[in-house]
Amino acid sequence: MFGKNELESCMDTEWAGRCIHYFEELGSTNIQAKLEAENGAAEGTLVVADMQTAGRGRSGRSWNSPAGTNVYFTLILKPSYAPDKASMVTLVMALAVAEGIYGTCGLEAEIKWPNDVVVNGRKVCGILTEMSAEHGTVRHVVIGVGVNVGLQEFPPEIASAASLQAECGREVSRTVLLVNIMKSFEKYYESFRRNKNLSDIMGKYNSLLVNRNREVRVLDPKGEFRGIAGGIDESGQLLVEREDGSIAEIYAGEVSVRGIYGYV
Repeated sequence: MFGKNELESCMDTEWAGRCIHYFEELGSTNIQAKLEAENGAAEGTLVVADMQTAGRGRSGRSWNSPAGTNVYFTLILKPSYAPDKASMVTLVMALAVAEGIYGTCGLEAEIKWPNDVVVNGRKVCGILTEMSAEHGTVRHVVIGVGVNVGLQEFPPEIASAASLQAECGREVSRTVLLVNIMKSFEKYYESFRRNKNLSDIMGKYNSLLVNRNREVRVLDPKGEFRGIAGGIDESGQLLVEREDGSIAEIYAGEVSVRGIYGYV
């Protein structure tokens, strides 16, 4: 039975997810995690919900969050690195989720930069990282993750989504999946924290990057453009070759990949 007791009994990490705050129903695990962080929750505290009533993704988009079906969690970090490093933890978590999915049910998950995990070209996971900083110092970072696990009907506006059970054809343990994600995150995050960049995991990340060597459309505030995505650099920027041969370093924003989520 997915819940606090089962998660605590199975969690064999060093620090990530060792303290679990579990809720049957919650508005948003990110909102709750920020409250917990402000109230002194330790690094590695994990906020988990069986159901969210106000789940959201990037740009305020809603996230479908039914009960008894998926995995919704937020991990609290209290880092010592500078605020400009914090966005890289989204990529660390995406890699951990992809590896956790493979380890749990054998599906070859890929990463759509910067914050989606896809299986067979369809989205199974979204990640939302938020930071609180003051006077150039990070107070806390929360990384919210939603993984579609069980069979479910998706609203028309997210018809490109898929679930792990539908893709692998068998039931997937939410507990095992969450434990595997935490173990992978802990491993990759230690490397990132040591180097303050993604140099050690860049090769692994790029090997799973669905954007790589594909035509992408970049919605840049200075003007939309298209190009061919390479990989990421050690700071997590996506390198895109423009039509004139110049290389654009994309730090953040919307990047659509031809053939993924209906971009044709």
